[in-house]
Amino acid sequence: MLDALGWVATALFAASYFCKTPRAMRRVQASAAMLWVGYGVWMNALPIIVANVIVASLAVYSDWKQPQRSETDSVEAEAEATNGQLSALP
Repeated sequence: MLDALGWVATALFAASYFCKTPRAMRRVQASAAMLWVGYGVWMNALPIIVANVIVASLAVYSDWKQPQRSETDSVEAEAEATNGQLSALP
């Protein structure tokens, strides 16, 4: 069971890189870090606990600090990223 928790935390953290938005990525990474905290508590490994409390805290803080962008802002940002060429909407 303990190994499974570590593997799930690893898989979740790795999967965070497939998130479509930075906000989603930070939230998934914060969740994975909390799983790692649980793993560290179970293993009685203070370095794992401290490192992942820091990671989770920074992910939550940066998610909270980032302003919510409206859909219009997202479209404008995409236009800037593609040199003014908007992609076709589905």
